[in-house]
Amino acid sequence: MQLIIAGKAHPADRAGQDLIRQWIDFIRHPVARRHVIFLSDYDMSLTEHLVQGSDVWVNTPRRPWEASGTSGMKVLVNGGINLSELDGWWAEAYTPEVGWAIGDGQEHGDDPAWDANEAEQLYNVLENEVVPEFYDRNEQGIPTKWLARMRASMSRLTPQYSAARTVREYTEQHYLPAAIAFHNRSTLGGTVGTNIVHWERALREKWSSLAFGELRISSNSDGHHFEIDVYLDGLDPNSVRVELYADGVNGESPVRQEMNRFDASKSSEPDWATYQVTVTAMRPVADFTPRIVPKHESVNVPLELDLIRWQR
Repeated sequence: MQLIIAGKAHPADRAGQDLIRQWIDFIRHPVARRHVIFLSDYDMSLTEHLVQGSDVWVNTPRRPWEASGTSGMKVLVNGGINLSELDGWWAEAYTPEVGWAIGDGQEHGDDPAWDANEAEQLYNVLENEVVPEFYDRNEQGIPTKWLARMRASMSRLTPQYSAARTVREYTEQHYLPAAIAFHNRSTLGGTVGTNIVHWERALREKWSSLAFGELRISSNSDGHHFEIDVYLDGLDPNSVRVELYADGVNGESPVRQEMNRFDASKSSEPDWATYQVTVTAMRPVADFTPRIVPKHESVNVPLELDLIRWQR
């Protein structure tokens, strides 16, 4: 088994430079010298050779520092198999049939104990899964299980993780919607665009004066009922969205439940409105907080306007 290490540290990345020095010191040991080599000046030209000649592509970033993982994607079409941290593209692509993984898909910061845990995982996977599978040959000397994994990796992942998919999804999800939005705003002499400017100006002028009044909560076995008074200071209620928010748990997305406005506020003041919503009792009441965000059917919030008002 041969381990080929390549990498480059930014001139200001002292920790990365120290790590490379540790690699080189380790490789100089007589036991390691026959099996490990470090290739300096890592760049795209060197990568071109590495992705064509590697049986297994090992990538071990600390979550969440893997920017994407395009080097592992390049290995696919060359028949290499990935063994990587569950981060970047591999967190999406990995299944046991197409390669190997280490980590638990969670973030652990700079915890040395977790680094040691993942190092042990890596050694165990290499020793007990990767190497035995590579050398498990039939009568003709062919590693059938290895080839099956290689074919699964190439056939399932290569079409999905490619520049073609990148261009297609950017076009469908971003470029075309942006072009349509621009067209819609510029038609009729730019009427829609003018309305958006007036909407944003009104929000910015009034935003600091928006306030929450009394929050009333009642609960039963079916759910939690939230009701709150909101001071809008003369702002059009249709220009904002009052919602109940809770952070996501167990890897799930945050809860963003829109609250419904009463036709007539319980408050006697004209600039007040009352909002209500009922949510399931699966989460405790303390998890939820009302908040106000901008609302406009032609504006991407919060990308284009990131105002937000929390109930305190």
